[in-house]
Amino acid sequence: MPVNPTRPDSVQPFETFRDPAGSLRFEGDRVLRTVRREYAEDVLRFVRSKTGRHWVESGQLIAVEVLDEPTHSDATVQFEHPRVFFPSYPWEWTPGQWIAAGELTLNLCEEMLPQGLVLKDATPLNVLFAGPQPVFIDVLSVEERDPANPIWLAYAQFVRTFLLPLAAHKYLGWPLAASLNRRDGYEPADLYSYLSLVQRWSRPFCSLVTLPCLLERRKQGANATISGHSWKQSPEIATATLRRTLRGLKKTLHSLLPAKRRTRWSDYPQNANHYYEEDHAAKQEFVRHALSLAQPKAVLDLGANTGVYSRIAASFGAQVVAWDSDIWACEQNWRSAQEQGLPIQPVVADVSRPTPATGWRNIETLSLLDRARGRFDAVMMLGLIHHLLLSDQIPLDRIASLMREFAGKWLIVEWIPASDPRFVELLRGRESLYRHLHEEAFVDAFSEHFSCVLRELLKNGRTLYLFEHT
Repeated sequence: MPVNPTRPDSVQPFETFRDPAGSLRFEGDRVLRTVRREYAEDVLRFVRSKTGRHWVESGQLIAVEVLDEPTHSDATVQFEHPRVFFPSYPWEWTPGQWIAAGELTLNLCEEMLPQGLVLKDATPLNVLFAGPQPVFIDVLSVEERDPANPIWLAYAQFVRTFLLPLAAHKYLGWPLAASLNRRDGYEPADLYSYLSLVQRWSRPFCSLVTLPCLLERRKQGANATISGHSWKQSPEIATATLRRTLRGLKKTLHSLLPAKRRTRWSDYPQNANHYYEEDHAAKQEFVRHALSLAQPKAVLDLGANTGVYSRIAASFGAQVVAWDSDIWACEQNWRSAQEQGLPIQPVVADVSRPTPATGWRNIETLSLLDRARGRFDAVMMLGLIHHLLLSDQIPLDRIASLMREFAGKWLIVEWIPASDPRFVELLRGRESLYRHLHEEAFVDAFSEHFSCVLRELLKNGRTLYLFEHT
């Protein structure tokens, strides 16, 4: 069940309602969950246990505040959760983030078993990221289990929503972003016809795709129906079997991490030959100076690439959300943030083609732009504006207007002149159409919303600005 914030003064509706056990809504900045009483008891038993408290304290499980204790006369119980700063969804994650979210789900399920509990569902939509760390947020997934049943009922959903998308991405090149339109993942049959004969009988597809497809055909041929019978074992054996299942899924999950791929942008910091060495140093020093003046608590880094400037912002104590459209640049940024324990949350996102709202009546997950408006003290847009102008053909005044919506007060932006080799490369012979794109026009457009606080011209002709909202 996804969690989405919206601005306190926003008219955007938001509600999750697909789980019969309860629903979730936003009231201003508050995250409120209504739970049917009989399900609330299982949730409270876990979150108040030693294991549950440890998971909450470690930041791996969303905290639960009970607004009213359940009684026999109550039909529902009210919970409140802390707000996750910037929700991102599976279609905006890197492969490493997918695997981290899946591992979190499996670990949580395994640690519940001694308490007689289990997760009734297992989808990436149950997880959000706080910085680089995954957080399990759907407490309604907790339920009491039959101690004699060795079958994890959420097994097939975990395969559909975690393993098959990752396998399709690694071996078939299908984008993980396609999960936007696959709320319950892929069925084995969705992949089967795309596999070669060798792939069908090789790992991981033999067990994840081929055998389930063959069994499904046999069932259909025999007019079989699903039986309500469940295997019964002693509680000790049933628990051991469940553990073995979860650990086997974890092993498969980790095997689906694709090999690191080099892209144009994943190696950009090392190959940016249009910068002199002193330009790199001067640019970083300018950003440090700007951040020392602004002292932002929350920074949006647009076109963040592998996170060089995200890490500088984090070093000033800011919470950073880093957007980039290159999945492998984001993967490097995420891994660096995770290894160094930095408050940086990479998101695979393109500001010129933002993720839309989805779900029933477009209110189950909010759009990328709705999640960003009013959330940040400062925005950094370094080495991006020429792409928006030339590749995406967004006018200067429209870019300035959007930056005003994102930046609560401060904007750090890099102007790239028409003489710059990257600008020329993107022109592609359209010089006559873009003669009006000069620095004076840039300053005029942004002066509608901001005033200039700092300006520095680099040796390579690029200009850095710190703007403040007027």
